Amino acid sequence: MSLQTPQQPSSAATSDLLLPAVGDKRFLLVCGMNEESLDPPSAEAVGAEQEQGVAEAEQAGKESEKLPPPLTESSTASGGLERGPKSDISPFNSFISTISQKQEDAGSSPTQFVIADIKNVKELPPLGHDVRQKQRNSIDTLPVEMNVSVPPETSLPIQTKTVQDFQEDVEKAKLSGDWKTVYEFYSTTFDSFSEVNSAFKKYSNAPFNSIEDCRVDIKFVYAVYDALLITPQDIQKCVLKGTINGLLQEWKGSRTKDDLRAYFILIQNPLFSNASTYVIYAHLLRQIAALTEGDHHFLVHWFKKLSQKRLKMIIERLLQFISLRLFPAKPEELPPVEKCNWWIPSATKVLSLFNAANSLANPPIIPYTDFYNSTLDHIDLMEEYHNWQCYGNSQRFSFCQYPFIISIAAKKVIIQRDSEQQMINIARQSLVDKVTRRQRPDMNMLFLNVKVRRMHLVSDSLDELTRKREDLKKKLKVTFVGEAGLDMGGLTKEWFLLLIRQIFHPDYGMFTYHKDSHCHWFSSLNCDNYSEFRLVGALMGLAVYNSITLDIRFPPCCYKKLLSPPIVPCDQNTPVGIGSVTIDDLCQVMPELAHGLKELLAYEGNVEEDFYSTFQVFQEEFGVIKCYNLKPGGDKIPVTNQNRKEYVQLYVDFLLNKSIYKQFAAFYYGFHSVCASYALLLLRPEEVEILVCGSPELDMNALQKHTQYDGYQKTDVTIRHFWEVVLEFPLELQKKLLHFATGSDRVPVGGMADLNFKISKSEASTDWLPVAHTCFNQLCLPPYKTKKELKEKLTIGISNAEGFGLE
Repeated sequence: MSLQTPQQPSSAATSDLLLPAVGDKRFLLVCGMNEESLDPPSAEAVGAEQEQGVAEAEQAGKESEKLPPPLTESSTASGGLERGPKSDISPFNSFISTISQKQEDAGSSPTQFVIADIKNVKELPPLGHDVRQKQRNSIDTLPVEMNVSVPPETSLPIQTKTVQDFQEDVEKAKLSGDWKTVYEFYSTTFDSFSEVNSAFKKYSNAPFNSIEDCRVDIKFVYAVYDALLITPQDIQKCVLKGTINGLLQEWKGSRTKDDLRAYFILIQNPLFSNASTYVIYAHLLRQIAALTEGDHHFLVHWFKKLSQKRLKMIIERLLQFISLRLFPAKPEELPPVEKCNWWIPSATKVLSLFNAANSLANPPIIPYTDFYNSTLDHIDLMEEYHNWQCYGNSQRFSFCQYPFIISIAAKKVIIQRDSEQQMINIARQSLVDKVTRRQRPDMNMLFLNVKVRRMHLVSDSLDELTRKREDLKKKLKVTFVGEAGLDMGGLTKEWFLLLIRQIFHPDYGMFTYHKDSHCHWFSSLNCDNYSEFRLVGALMGLAVYNSITLDIRFPPCCYKKLLSPPIVPCDQNTPVGIGSVTIDDLCQVMPELAHGLKELLAYEGNVEEDFYSTFQVFQEEFGVIKCYNLKPGGDKIPVTNQNRKEYVQLYVDFLLNKSIYKQFAAFYYGFHSVCASYALLLLRPEEVEILVCGSPELDMNALQKHTQYDGYQKTDVTIRHFWEVVLEFPLELQKKLLHFATGSDRVPVGGMADLNFKISKSEASTDWLPVAHTCFNQLCLPPYKTKKELKEKLTIGISNAEGFGLE
């Protein structure tokens, strides 16, 4: 299956440097969409629905004799919002039926509107579910900016109230108890999109010529929403009522820049943390999701200007909205699922815009893990995955279309079950072949059986994996020739540990260890056979499929290259493992060299005269200095102030891509020979690293909770002293302990529970140091008499041990 090639950026240059045009597929890949986007219904159809909905609301108002129940003071239900007294909004059972006449008397109370029965709601026409094509390069970086038509500006009355004026009004109201002035501000401001713009839009004489500037007084917006949380209930209710009016009024016609500003402001409303406002929130999300891709470009750039605190609040509200729609705490507060099956697709698509904005920011505003929704760990993930596989380009929604929302733990479940299914299918086929040929079935044929000699570990492993290439997806079992033993997991882990240790040894020459970055990188030395690099890739793939954590130190750009592309192309001539690398990637491998190149870029003198460099690099190979041109005729092209950026980029590309292409291509094909699966499309490079090497986040309290004991009880004095010592250790010593006992200082994706860590009682003298069996994650601990003695012996043991013995 071939990958789609993104369109090239236009060379046209105007005052607006914007993102790709509406039809460009690259932006769709970023936000998790495809060409079948959430198209809004026609204006005529929506207008008819609105008129009918308003008529129903008016009729319901005539028939009802009860006002909504009084609002009570409560705290916010959502984590992430600022704490403080705020009101609980009475349920808005229908988006349409809550609408009242805009021309109501000035003296009427804002609470004087009625709520129709939810069963009589006439919903707006649902939007289609957008589906992202499975073939994509990345969801985490926005493409090169291009020209998008700028929506028209509209003339608005200028709002003279400032942040200080507003805050003074709020303080006076809090002291006097008279909220009339504040109420008038909120009721006017949120009554329509034009009023929202009048209140918060910044005016200047300079022409608008940048997608980066939304011209919104964001500090004013923050102040108004912060104050809203402590206002009386009638003010909060009038804001929601005005939002309904605005959404209905602005549904028709093409969007203006002011419409986008209004959506940008309304999406930040903290009242949407309350489930009772979700009907209104859902329709706001649907309208934002239904905007054109050109409009989404503007919103993405505006979202990335939000502060970390505010962005995190919005993300938490969206995730909570999705979670409570999936598993409602009070189902009676929400419409029936069959009437609002567009809620989750709309919210997820809007969330994808924030994910794109976060990725566009450099550095990202919040960690990518903040977009994980752990609630999805409890749904049928394989059904989601199969829907995505079977209906990838159809109208059926699947969370796999938006993998940024799926946690690494959930992705691991998908990958493991997918791999298990592949293992079962291959084993079944082997069994059928045996029966067809009338041969006696052998249980060993259901496994990938690897037999190796310790003295010829690398060559035997390479021969076995090459000869049994068709069996790589079967369950792995390892046998050491001449040794009795049944592989229940320990021998497999020992094989991985020994093999990785030997291959990555500096004397072996395959990888170079950089002390300043504490990572390995591929040796650029040319050789006749790159099969051993393929072996390393296969080992990483086998580790993922067999849930083994490897102690491998590759830089992050290695995993980015490993997913370039995530699916092996059908055309063998298509380059693989060529990642889009930058000087920041080089800094993760060779920080000193990267620093020197940055100094070159920042040099204020005459680069050509002072450096006297050309587009040529030199490398030492077996004691011989070889030179390579970075571009044709590079040895004759001097590096100048004008072309130094090109020189640096070509230099970085040479070091991380071209000089090691054959080595990395073999490594790439080795990994994908085992892990070939569409599930890889769900993964970020950082997540591949966690699957292979584990997570660096340590939680020793969790390890204590899940530790097993042999010969000890958890209440024994030695065990109590052990945990007191370990929990007091600095992080560095805790990592050394984990490495000493398990062979790696990282934690599996499933957490400490997946380590199966065991402490066994050693019958050795208390003069001896602790001993570890890394293949079984087992620590053998003598019954030291005092806490001081235990701490001393344990510190010596873990600080001076490496691999399988003391140095």
